[in-house]
Amino acid sequence: MDESKFRSLAKWQISVPPRYSENRIQYLLKTEEQILQSISARAPVSRILSEICNALDCQIGNIVSLIAMPDDNASSASEVSRSAALFGLHIFFSGVIGAESGEDLGSLEVYCCVSRIPSARELQLIERAVCLAAAAMKRRRETGDGGNCRVHRVRSARGYVPETPTSNN
Repeated sequence: MDESKFRSLAKWQISVPPRYSENRIQYLLKTEEQILQSISARAPVSRILSEICNALDCQIGNIVSLIAMPDDNASSASEVSRSAALFGLHIFFSGVIGAESGEDLGSLEVYCCVSRIPSARELQLIERAVCLAAAAMKRRRETGDGGNCRVHRVRSARGYVPETPTSNN
């Protein structure tokens, strides 16, 4: 290839920021700090869980996440699953949010536009979201626990969301 032609093409190349850029890390830290402040200020847990889902959705991209409390009824979970299938979403991650004591605090469902599994980096972000959600849920229950948490049971991501809904109702 002619060297002068190569130089003229090089000026049109766009610089892509690294995957772990300073801006991305700063966003993550700022968002986490805001969520922790909301937890300590006893903001409504539904608002905090929504903030956690929004942050997770922005960090991973092309996903929709939902945190459900144990007192949410099971039929609404199946409705969410059917609605996700209607929009062509696939289960990306599904797990139970649990306290260190073994108590189930809720669940996290994450849907994606394509059928795939989370990368190691995405699993780290999900684990952090689970810890923040557990802290908010524990604070709500006034247990006084310091926020230790873990994902107890990860449900199988394959076959969880039906490919086609059984009914449009």
